[in-house]
Amino acid sequence: MDAYAANHFVKDIWYFAGLLSDIKPDGVKAFSLAGEPIVLAREGDTVFALRDICPHRAAPLSAGCVKSGTVECPYHGWTFGLRDGQCKSIPALPEDSDMDVERISVRTYEVRQAGPLIWVYLRSDPKDTRPPKIDPPQIDLPRDKPSLDDGVKLGCHIDHAVIGLMDPAHGPYVHRQWWWRSAKSVHEKAKDFAPRERGFAMVAHSPSSNSFAYKILGGKPVTEITFRLPAIRTEEITIGKRKVLSYTALIPIDETHTEIRQLFFTDHPTFRLLSPLMGGFARTFLRQDSDMVDLQQKGLKHDPRLMLIEDADTQAKWYYALKKAWAKSNATGEPFVHPVKPCTLRWRS
Repeated sequence: MDAYAANHFVKDIWYFAGLLSDIKPDGVKAFSLAGEPIVLAREGDTVFALRDICPHRAAPLSAGCVKSGTVECPYHGWTFGLRDGQCKSIPALPEDSDMDVERISVRTYEVRQAGPLIWVYLRSDPKDTRPPKIDPPQIDLPRDKPSLDDGVKLGCHIDHAVIGLMDPAHGPYVHRQWWWRSAKSVHEKAKDFAPRERGFAMVAHSPSSNSFAYKILGGKPVTEITFRLPAIRTEEITIGKRKVLSYTALIPIDETHTEIRQLFFTDHPTFRLLSPLMGGFARTFLRQDSDMVDLQQKGLKHDPRLMLIEDADTQAKWYYALKKAWAKSNATGEPFVHPVKPCTLRWRS
């Protein structure tokens, strides 16, 4: 791997920051993105993002409150505009003070809302004030309210989390369950892949016959699994006119911690009826992955040389290639050259 690919966060791109419902009306939420402390502040149904550090005495603004278009620091009551980050008031100043408080400011971040989803733009150059050159991913949700919502914190760099997320061969070992996979169910698979915007997809296909969970949905499900930079995985399962969308986002907290958030959106009545059961499946999966990440850290602390093999690890290779191409495009100003070509991959799982 080179400087464009490994051990760097993807920047100049939109990251999933949560759901509108995560933040109470006129409330705040602390959010860490690639080592940057951010406060998400909600006014009505609009969300704003500022650096979560008061420039006065470094108290986190997320411990404060939203008041009339500002967020108030809990330490000395300084207020900062939600839209521009400029200081609006300093209660300790005498009334006749001529201090220009608006010369003081905290950094703001671009925020976009798409239905219930909140996105925050992470720049490589904090001083760059140009509008983002891309929009957040367009994801068609069958309903705005998730039927399932779960998440865990992983003790690893986001690269290891992403590769684990897209790894097609670990299922029979990490997720060995009577209702999902077993050692006896392993067989050879061949799946068609195609490039997508800043990512790739395992194109629409019938799910594997050794996946009991799909059978619960009835009918003849067709699924397409898509990965998009920086770290968004969607699985769209279509059963006739109904849809189940599994939406998984990885958020780099810092160099050694990553949050994984998994949401299911659906208009499928059976899935919604069985959501407690399906939620149990999803929670089991996430915690099995988390346990494996913890186990993996015992080896990674020795900084070993890692291997990526043939088709089973091609998606991981594509991830690094996408990171490299995106970083190179941003650094040089040249057009983004997509590294993924249509192909068929084969592996056993």
